[in-house]
Amino acid sequence: MTPSKNYTLQVSIALVIANMIGTGVFTSLGYQVGPIPSGFAILVLWFIGGLIALSGAFTYAEISTTLKRSGGEYYYLGKIFHPALGFVGGWMSAIVGFAGAISAVAIAIGEYSKDALGIPTKFVAVAAILVVTTIHWFGVKAGGIAQTILTSAKLSLIVFFCLAPIFVSGSSVSGISFMPVMSDLNLILSPGFAISLVFVVYAYTGWNAASYIAGNLEKPTRNLPIALIAGTVIVAFVYLALNGMFLYVATFDELQGQNDIGNVVAQKLFGPRIGMVFSGLFSFALLSTLSAMTIAGPRVTEAMGEDYPLLNNFSAKNRFNMPYMALIVQATWSIFLVLVSSFKEIIQYISVSLSIFSMITVLGIFQLRRMYKKGERPYSLPLYPLPPIIFTLCTCWMIWYITKEDSRILLYSCLTMVPGLILYFLVSRKK
Repeated sequence: MTPSKNYTLQVSIALVIANMIGTGVFTSLGYQVGPIPSGFAILVLWFIGGLIALSGAFTYAEISTTLKRSGGEYYYLGKIFHPALGFVGGWMSAIVGFAGAISAVAIAIGEYSKDALGIPTKFVAVAAILVVTTIHWFGVKAGGIAQTILTSAKLSLIVFFCLAPIFVSGSSVSGISFMPVMSDLNLILSPGFAISLVFVVYAYTGWNAASYIAGNLEKPTRNLPIALIAGTVIVAFVYLALNGMFLYVATFDELQGQNDIGNVVAQKLFGPRIGMVFSGLFSFALLSTLSAMTIAGPRVTEAMGEDYPLLNNFSAKNRFNMPYMALIVQATWSIFLVLVSSFKEIIQYISVSLSIFSMITVLGIFQLRRMYKKGERPYSLPLYPLPPIIFTLCTCWMIWYITKEDSRILLYSCLTMVPGLILYFLVSRKK
């Protein structure tokens, strides 16, 4: 590939940031303040989420720079363990990790804009998916420019929003304390904390986004670790600042059970009229997340199409060098999920499903180091083996408690894997 067909470091960092900063941080707090009524414990929750994501990012940096190909878990699991596991991982990434997440983001865009535009939520959601898909149809250059602009606009809005309480005269203060008290330890060790971590993990989903375009990235050995780690660190700071501001402005009662936390806080800060303007701005800002997922998702099915003849239509490219069939199928499935699913169901399902395969991939670092000598690995993660151990323990802790609370979520995730495994045996015969 020529450099003009590859994504730059700037775009790859924007991709990671945009994938992560989406619906999660603007919705999750409403599900956390009930089981964790403590400002300090909630910030600890978001800090732990950042630590998990950073541990995963360091580990993926070594795996992705060693294996050097687009496809994410599909390629990594297939290469390290077995092609069947990789195929199922790719299946889950395509239909859950990207299409599912795109539908959740699109629904959130519709929720934030419905009052400002007066248009039904799902109509706006479908329109957003179609518009963003059309932009990326025109290739890497058009998509990269759009991604950088949208991510910059989102970060600017968030920075302004975080600083707004300082400058808005007469802005309300919730009275929530961020100082630790003795009862906070019990909250942090409680099942409610672990279950709330599901929503935080969803908010941090996307820390591995750059790994999906490893084969489409300029100087991947250098740029991929920078994109993964820098993007994750930036987002962790943003999340702590943003949630601190939410809790500073609005009370637990005002936040509890709310899907549109940004709207609640904006209206408290600026009043209903200007708050409605911010609703529209939040809706626009979430387009960067939708765009980032639209970039990364088709690269998984493209890689699967390159490896399996029966799926080779997914690797077909248009004259702009985009895998257009993969793009169309992703948009179609996302629109279907928008029409049949609710926001909360999608979030819990995505968090558990993706965490399973991310955890298996992270554990693959131990096998990778047996397969490749030190000189064959361009990047070595620091403090090995601590990052993969932290990631694995925290993920297992979260899955255990969410399964105790509602075992159907894990069951649905496992059932979704079955068609992927059946499809693997069908297509592998013709490989």
